[in-house]
Amino acid sequence: MHHSKIEAGVRRLIAEGTVIPAHPLALDANRALDSIHQRALTRYYIDAGAGGLAVGVHTTQFAIREAGLYRPVLELAAETAVGWTKRPLALVAGLAGPTRQAVAEAEIARGIGYHAGLLSLAAMKSASEHEIIDHCTAVAREIPLVGFYLQPAVGGVILSADFWRRFAAIDNVIAIKIAPFNRYRTLDVLRGVAAAGALDRVALYTGNDDHILLDLVLPFDLRDRGVTTRTYFRGGLLGHWSVWTASAVRQFEMCRAARNKATVPSDLLALDARVTDCNSAFFDVIHDFHGCIAGCHEVLRRQGLLDGIWCLDPAEGLSPGQIEEIDRVCNEHADLSDDDFVGANLDKWLA
Repeated sequence: MHHSKIEAGVRRLIAEGTVIPAHPLALDANRALDSIHQRALTRYYIDAGAGGLAVGVHTTQFAIREAGLYRPVLELAAETAVGWTKRPLALVAGLAGPTRQAVAEAEIARGIGYHAGLLSLAAMKSASEHEIIDHCTAVAREIPLVGFYLQPAVGGVILSADFWRRFAAIDNVIAIKIAPFNRYRTLDVLRGVAAAGALDRVALYTGNDDHILLDLVLPFDLRDRGVTTRTYFRGGLLGHWSVWTASAVRQFEMCRAARNKATVPSDLLALDARVTDCNSAFFDVIHDFHGCIAGCHEVLRRQGLLDGIWCLDPAEGLSPGQIEEIDRVCNEHADLSDDDFVGANLDKWLA
């Protein structure tokens, strides 16, 4: 499927930028799929104002593949979305593994009705950049691609600006999630996309959960042979946005409204530090992100959107002291939550 075949409203939504939360996996106490809470999460994100859903990604747990849940989870999210809203909604499927597996997942996602694939390169750690480009090109023949620069702490591969130039030159690439949690590597992606002359076609999405609002509001000036090109992140595709999503949508609109202005409100700039503080607890930064999925689950559990914090891997859970950190940020930044919104709508989402 070529990106020109994506329905116009969805293609425009992705290109202009939107809020795309990474969709968690709801499990019961037996670590089996909890379809009631899984469906409730999808409805929550839609009603919160998200412009898309990323399913089968890191936040959904890559282990859904070995558990035989990849297709069922993608199908459930797509079916729930179609039945819940008629507005354009970008459906992004996580794609992982070596080329044969990633191509097969792209075929599954396309068949279900997903518009694009977020391509993890974690399985390509031992490959050269040339081999990775060949891998990406093969997957792009099946579905429009969202590139994914994942931080090394959770399995990412360090890539050069020249790699991102070559990646952005692939015609069926429509966006890149930039999530190295590193300023230098973030700039490498921007420089690469600019060098490919692809800034108009390839939408830049922040995945830097440690720098969300500043990524979304600040301009980036890129210099090449004395010529300056100014660009912006257009949206975000974030695990952090799997929680407190209604608040995240409001923050995103504030950032978008502040772009291209002579000044940015100091309160908006300062808000970035508070969001980052929350993320440090949810993502378990002090333990190198070991509890990042379980931390998000805990926030959703407190709201009633999950029945528990179970992960497919029994060894994956909250780290020592993480629950106290979550308590702290929930108390200190209570105004950033969407507890009231969830409380007013939870029953209908669970129905």
